[in-house]
Amino acid sequence: MEKAKNNLELITHYFGDFTPKQLQQFVALDELYKNWNSKINVISRKDEDSLYEKHILHSLSIAAIFDFEKNMNVLDIGTGGGFPGIPLAIFFPEVQFYLADSIGKKIKVVQAVAEAVGLTNVSAHHTRVEEIKNKKFDVVVSRAVASLGDLWRWSKPLLKKRGEGRGERGEDVVVPNGLICLKGGDLAQEISDSGSKPRVMEVYEIFDREVFREKYVLYVPV
Repeated sequence: MEKAKNNLELITHYFGDFTPKQLQQFVALDELYKNWNSKINVISRKDEDSLYEKHILHSLSIAAIFDFEKNMNVLDIGTGGGFPGIPLAIFFPEVQFYLADSIGKKIKVVQAVAEAVGLTNVSAHHTRVEEIKNKKFDVVVSRAVASLGDLWRWSKPLLKKRGEGRGERGEDVVVPNGLICLKGGDLAQEISDSGSKPRVMEVYEIFDREVFREKYVLYVPV
């Protein structure tokens, strides 16, 4: 019980106004991912005890910067075990999330986790991004999957052109339309090679925790 409280406090320290259902969903992720990780290597075993910091809070750095509005459609490329898609889907229950990965057993985990916590705004798909046809999204997200150049090349044909606006929460938050990816390390060469001009934001400036030094949110608008 105490651990669950500590896990929640890690999130609620930075975010407020969650419903009781959202808080229950975040709490439930701990046991669910530990159970699945004992069967399938979803996250690194050494990261099990830091799931909420290294995976959930890291995923929510996107929500700290951007406001996804009701009925937006978001594609998570290479979602793995559901990051950043699952935490974002809990955070934004009125946004539709399409989580895709080429590894079937990881999509099985995503489907099971989403069902177990009652996420009706998530669909999980065993597919490569190049195989997604006849669908358009407002935003593409990704976490440590491929180079920025590849992510942008895959994303461009799948993105709607819509423009930016003002968040419904009444804050000066960008409503994104483009690619948002989580990356780490020295990105200068990768950005140069990508042919894109991303806005680069440091996660440590959002969440002042040492684990987030040299971790970045990159945003390439359409």
